[in-house]
Amino acid sequence: MTQPHTTPSAHAALSAVLQAELIDVAQALADVARVETLRHFRTEGGLSADSKETARFDPVTVADRAAEAAMREILAERRPQDGIYGEEYGVTVGSSGFSWVLDPIDGTRGYMSGTPTWGVLIALAHNTGADLGAPVLGIIDQPYIGERFLGGFGQAETTGPMGLRPLRTRAARPLSDAILYTTFPEVGTPAEGAAFARLAAQAKLTRYGTDCYAYALIAAGQIDLVVEAGLQPYDVQAPIAVIEAAGGIVTDWQGGPAHLGGQVLAAANAQIHAAALAVLNG
Repeated sequence: MTQPHTTPSAHAALSAVLQAELIDVAQALADVARVETLRHFRTEGGLSADSKETARFDPVTVADRAAEAAMREILAERRPQDGIYGEEYGVTVGSSGFSWVLDPIDGTRGYMSGTPTWGVLIALAHNTGADLGAPVLGIIDQPYIGERFLGGFGQAETTGPMGLRPLRTRAARPLSDAILYTTFPEVGTPAEGAAFARLAAQAKLTRYGTDCYAYALIAAGQIDLVVEAGLQPYDVQAPIAVIEAAGGIVTDWQGGPAHLGGQVLAAANAQIHAAALAVLNG
């Protein structure tokens, strides 16, 4: 079974000063994204959206674009040497060996519907050569609720209406006692959907929706598993960093790295991860 990819050795060479600077930049990105996303949230008459695809509705709004543009402006000023991997404006190649992975609104369908379970995803990946590497720092931010989940560089904490609290995933329990989440009832391909159905049949409770907020709930010790398929790097990099900092595990459905997206199995601990992996693989 693959162990978490965000290990202390992944950032041991970074000075405390640089780590503090990178966390500060990440916080600044989340702050400006809050402003831009809240500017357009729950507007009178609702928010219109374009679709990125023709076969299905894959929405993008003016808020998605404005939030990513604002974050890119901060990076151009404070970390111009870093790369950027963004959902709305693509890839900007850097020279530092780091890339910021940005999803300005994860859960645009929920956002345009007025629900408060969408979020802003910000991750810092340590590149592997020219390739996008695993995350060393991540933020899941919910602007409307005012909750922010941060993980990386030895920190795992949340701030919000209940103040500053440490993040810690749930202790091991049988699948029969587990709470399982996924975004859509139709998980990926028919074969992937069937595998998820096998797992859901063994869980105590299965819930749908919430997009990135479900990953935050793993880190906060509220649920046990999130299983998804067909993800992009910007969908999962920040959740990986936050969950692993809180003591959880995130892999693909075979137990390998998940930082490039695709199939994702996020688990609160090694035991329930192993149990879910066995069911998913039939």
